[in-house]
Amino acid sequence: MMNPSPPHLFIDLRAAALRAVEPLSSLISNPHRVLSLAQIEEGQHGLTSADGPVVVICERGIRSSLAVRFLRSDGVDAQAYEGGVLAMKQALSAR
Repeated sequence: MMNPSPPHLFIDLRAAALRAVEPLSSLISNPHRVLSLAQIEEGQHGLTSADGPVVVICERGIRSSLAVRFLRSDGVDAQAYEGGVLAMKQALSAR
């Protein structure tokens, strides 16, 4: 399981149905929160610079890149998990 030091907070942007099928907690032990892209775009994410660094993840990596732009403009140290959950699963299975 991925667990960077210090542990990064993961933001899961995936739809509820995808989260139900494969919860992020089944892949990593990092703390995580569920937010929508709309919440992030509207500044209703509740994150501050004190929460960083955060890693934003979605299914394939497209929406997370957009979310990172909004979070950074709000002063949050954020990065996207390139390739999303699909890439994460590939990386974990390669170990």
